[in-house]
Amino acid sequence: MVATAKIPQRQLFIDGDWRAPALGRRLPVINPTTEASIGEIPAGTSEDVDAAVAAARAALKRNRGRDWSRAPGAVRAKYLRAIAAKMIERKSDLARLEALDCGKPLDEAAWDMDDVAGCFEFFAGHAEALDKRQNAAVALPENFKCHLKKEPIGVVALITPWNYPLLMAVWKVAPALAAGCTAVLKPSELASVTCLELGDVCKEIGLPSGVLNIVTGLGNEAGAPLSSHPDVDKVAFTGSYATGQKIMVAAAPTVKPVTLELGGKSPIVVFDDVDIDKAVEWTLFGCFWTNGQICSATSRLLIHKNIAKEFVDRMVAWSKNIKVSDPLEEGCRLGPVVSEGQYEKIKKFVANAKSEGATILTGGVRPKHLEKGFFIEPTIITDINTSMEIWREEVFGPVLCVKEFSTEEEAIELANDTQ
Repeated sequence: MVATAKIPQRQLFIDGDWRAPALGRRLPVINPTTEASIGEIPAGTSEDVDAAVAAARAALKRNRGRDWSRAPGAVRAKYLRAIAAKMIERKSDLARLEALDCGKPLDEAAWDMDDVAGCFEFFAGHAEALDKRQNAAVALPENFKCHLKKEPIGVVALITPWNYPLLMAVWKVAPALAAGCTAVLKPSELASVTCLELGDVCKEIGLPSGVLNIVTGLGNEAGAPLSSHPDVDKVAFTGSYATGQKIMVAAAPTVKPVTLELGGKSPIVVFDDVDIDKAVEWTLFGCFWTNGQICSATSRLLIHKNIAKEFVDRMVAWSKNIKVSDPLEEGCRLGPVVSEGQYEKIKKFVANAKSEGATILTGGVRPKHLEKGFFIEPTIITDINTSMEIWREEVFGPVLCVKEFSTEEEAIELANDTQ
């Protein structure tokens, strides 16, 4: 099957309605499976960020009885549950759009949509629970009375990545709205399609205008002015270490709180007393799930020397049977990485590892049966030393590095030897 569908053509979602970007710019959406354009997203800039933040600020405290921040949690919960219901209703369409946009296998994308709905349901419950916790008495010495009132921090900027485009956005959107905050969501320019569909859902269920605003665009043109905006009260970001540094700097002049979830280089440690087949399965799952594009991917395998050869041989054999294909094809277990830039970056990591003396046991190239698309075969690399780039830097692709150990103490030291 060839993924040829087009995406809905949306504008920016600001103050409860669709709005063309101030400068009229748009960005192409490239299907990583076919390398063809399947539509466009609006390219927001600082002018659009200003409008979105102003809408969020106005929605925070409107006329009495209509403001979001002072509404009972039970009222906010009704909106969150309505969004959850629409997510389930649109699950098939959203999953397909996700697969087209970022290359995620279709069944993985469908599971993500279940989690999206579940996240809204979960935080709806927390919004209701917040009502019961309001004005709780605080024990103080005699002659003093004190009650605790929880209030939203205000307008929050939510900047999210492309590997779980809608789900990771919702991990920020749902708790922010449940707490009574209003928000401006800036998704990754590499995968914004389903986040714009969230705007359509919010419009359909009648979420009060300005409560959630969605500005798509490039990081330096939309994300940067959002991070530094004086009327934003908090920034939450998931993405690269380098961008996280920039966001901290941008937020510093106004001393706004920042929550960062950045990259990783996680180990998986396998001792010699395991069920080898089961451990091989979980090792490959940990590294190759979501096309290897996960900050918590277990991309460094530490394997006990007593079982290393047998374990690696079985991994190589298993990896050759992983179906790499169009993510819309039944049985696809590994789709393309998100973009040409990411594809070239991963190939360079593999080439550098080889030049430094590592051995590419399998993978590292485009599968022979696929002429187009940003596909990379599951890759396993051995003969590693701990100074190599491939061992120390996050690849964010289907690349697993293997190193042997002899003792538990050695394994712990190797596992912890990372930034």
